[in-house]
Amino acid sequence: MTARAVLLMIGKRLVALVVLVAILSFLVFSLVHIAPGTAVDAYLGGKPATPELVQLLTERYHLDEPFFTQYWLWLKDALVFDFGESTLTTLPVTDEIGIRLGPSAFLAVYAYLLTVILGVVPGIIAALRQRKLLDRGLVAGAVVALSTPPFVMGILLLYLFAVLVPIFPAAGRGEGFFDQLWHLTLPALALALCVAAFLLRHTRASMINVLDQDYITFARARGLSWAHVLVRYAFRNALIPVVTVSGALLAFFFAGAVFVEATFSLGGIGELLVQSAQTSDMPMIQALSILIAVLIVLANLLADLAYVAIDPRIRFEGRSA
Repeated sequence: MTARAVLLMIGKRLVALVVLVAILSFLVFSLVHIAPGTAVDAYLGGKPATPELVQLLTERYHLDEPFFTQYWLWLKDALVFDFGESTLTTLPVTDEIGIRLGPSAFLAVYAYLLTVILGVVPGIIAALRQRKLLDRGLVAGAVVALSTPPFVMGILLLYLFAVLVPIFPAAGRGEGFFDQLWHLTLPALALALCVAAFLLRHTRASMINVLDQDYITFARARGLSWAHVLVRYAFRNALIPVVTVSGALLAFFFAGAVFVEATFSLGGIGELLVQSAQTSDMPMIQALSILIAVLIVLANLLADLAYVAIDPRIRFEGRSA
């Protein structure tokens, strides 16, 4: 693809991002009115409905205005990252998220990198050693890892490397880059090992399929070295479907690490989402829903850019956003 085509593709994806987030924002805002009770009850979050508090919430969230006017006013505030105050802590929602965003982002990126390393590399090795002892061992290990929930993996790693052999800390998220790297190694491994097992099987199947293609045989027949064929032809084509799977993993690690965060007492975004749902903290639920949706769409955009980097022949005109 030319630079102009890449920019056009990015522009289309960004437009799709705006449209999807706009639709989702409307649905998220509508939760206030769909929830049992009145809109005031949704914002009370279980607190006693005193006349003063009801009046304050009505004025703060414009609940005396028509529905679409309320949505428009809420959307204007949301565009400047003002989602109101948490009904649980009474602190600004953006401040609460900002405190937890850093550790969750660090954990997500760390777990993603470990997943790619532990999933793609062994998957390629298993494909090259198909039906050999190493291949069967890697596949068997992947089955075991796939059958183990992340929080169980976290408890196992916690016992082995924080209690039995105290190499890593048992809890906390650390301060500074290297301290965070040390504290979040076990949580990242707990997330990565389970997902990497799926990525390993996917990579192995994709690599085996590519190695069976005629162009690999023709390349070998031309006298090209096996290493050149693997790097120039096999790896690149085998990674295209793998990118499809791995592109959404970053968003999953960001919001789907609830039990791992609880196991290691990290206090991240996933734990905050569960807490806000349990306490009916509607402003927090709205803000986190929008954040997660944006992350998912951006992850898909990164996957599309990775497609172009791996194989510039790919075109996106026929694909949906």
